[in-house]
Amino acid sequence: MKKSILLIALIVFVFTSCSIYQSIVNVSRLKFKLGIVNDVRLANISLDGKTKLADFSPMDALKLTSSLTKGSLPISFVLNIDVKNPNDGTGGYTSTNASIVSLPYRLFVDEKEILTGDISSPVTIPGTGEATIIPLSINFDIVKNLQDRGFQSVLNLALNIAGTGNGSSRLAVYTKPTVSTVLGNISYPGELKIVDKEFRDK
Repeated sequence: MKKSILLIALIVFVFTSCSIYQSIVNVSRLKFKLGIVNDVRLANISLDGKTKLADFSPMDALKLTSSLTKGSLPISFVLNIDVKNPNDGTGGYTSTNASIVSLPYRLFVDEKEILTGDISSPVTIPGTGEATIIPLSINFDIVKNLQDRGFQSVLNLALNIAGTGNGSSRLAVYTKPTVSTVLGNISYPGELKIVDKEFRDK
């Protein structure tokens, strides 16, 4: 009788250990990249369809220069994070949904840290192999955070963030996700650097 109980306990332990290990492996396979940037506004002026100063109305151009003269030029936009869960049941991995319960991030612009933030509620990443979008609402003052820039430099940066300029905005996000598992919430051991070139898992 005791041997049977011990055998059952051993089987349960092995099964549970394998499930826990598989869960941790699945979590570690999530991949991240920067997606598109939406609704970019400079001093509350939409940058949609604008590629240069001449595309702004005279009143909007005056508003921008006046705001810059006062030492403030706020910019707001939605930065989308694309997250891919490759645990779709192929390649020997179990099809598993992942729930990101926290995504504390640090936003860098031109290699300078601008702000920090986190998601307001958990996000489920289905185990389909397709990307899920996590939108981050970004607001900061270009002049106050990126000093020693002239008007054209500030405008170029804003247009580049909007994706309509001639250069790169050089956005980067550093984050340490926390994912829900059968063991409870598990945080990544280190920060991920998320860029728009490729999906990354480390």
